[in-house]
Amino acid sequence: MITTRYELRVRYAETDQIGFAHHSRYLEWFECGRSDMMRRLGYPYGVMEEEGVLLPLVETGCHYHLPAKYDELLTIVTELRRIPRATIGLDYQILRSADKKLLADGFTVHAFVNKSGRAVKPSKKFLGIVEPYFK
Repeated sequence: MITTRYELRVRYAETDQIGFAHHSRYLEWFECGRSDMMRRLGYPYGVMEEEGVLLPLVETGCHYHLPAKYDELLTIVTELRRIPRATIGLDYQILRSADKKLLADGFTVHAFVNKSGRAVKPSKKFLGIVEPYFK
């Protein structure tokens, strides 16, 4: 399993009239965690796209437990629990950094496709990076 942690601060523009982060922001924060994981693995999305592979979202879910509020520091925990094959699935937890309270958890599933939208396998290079974490 691969686990990464990424911190961000809730911006005013991300909150609604009652001062809570809007529910749509949590999926954006999942993306921040996912992008950070790919960079830390040494295989950022930009490299994958240059090699002709895209990762469209095919499924997502989120459970909201407690609200995130303006100016709170959050930790996005991203986990890759299985070796990617036709798809890559990631799990997320969004924690309030100050007290480690779980604010939300969820998942995303992405398909590997070429620029024409046809399903492809993940590259051998990418698999070579992630597979050692599962031995």
